[in-house]
Amino acid sequence: ISERRDDKIYNTCLCINPEGTVVGKHRKVHLFDIDVPGGITFFESDTLSPGNTLTAFDAGEPLGMIGVGICYDIRFPEYSLLLCQKHQCNVLIFPGAFNLTTGPAHWELLQRGRAVDNQCYVVTAAPARTEDPASKEDGKPGKYPHYTSWGHSTVVTPWGEVAAKCDEKEALVIADIDIEKVKEMRQGIPTLQQKRGDLYKLTDP
Repeated sequence: ISERRDDKIYNTCLCINPEGTVVGKHRKVHLFDIDVPGGITFFESDTLSPGNTLTAFDAGEPLGMIGVGICYDIRFPEYSLLLCQKHQCNVLIFPGAFNLTTGPAHWELLQRGRAVDNQCYVVTAAPARTEDPASKEDGKPGKYPHYTSWGHSTVVTPWGEVAAKCDEKEALVIADIDIEKVKEMRQGIPTLQQKRGDLYKLTDP
């Protein structure tokens, strides 16, 4: 949702538990300012301001800690790594709307990468694709420029396998999330304990 605060506008994701309580609020940290030659040009910073915090919340047993990012945040591995390093997240959730240029090339690839990097589940929720009003018979454009979403909401396992996904149409994606798989992965390939803090480290300012 768009959130207006102190004369700034943020792209914000609210995390609400089954009792209706807001347990987390993430303001998109990385703004989508790109100019792909022969592709898409888009500058979120013309309208939005970036958030400045990591977002994680405790979902209780069995899921435990869940980290949250929005769309473009998934391209920055440091953000996800720090969520798991600081909050021991078992699941990372990224609502997002990649476009028809970046979507087919990178959407699933990035999810699988973040899942393997952090040995956790990655869950994404994308809007279904809608038709550009200007392409209809009357040819009238909408009030705002049309944005075509790639869609393809997905669930990826800690092993980097796609557990469930849909296409660009409206759908409900259902998958079993077994936190034991996270524990098994982290014990079997203990990268979190094998990091070389003498050579490199992630810090939370």
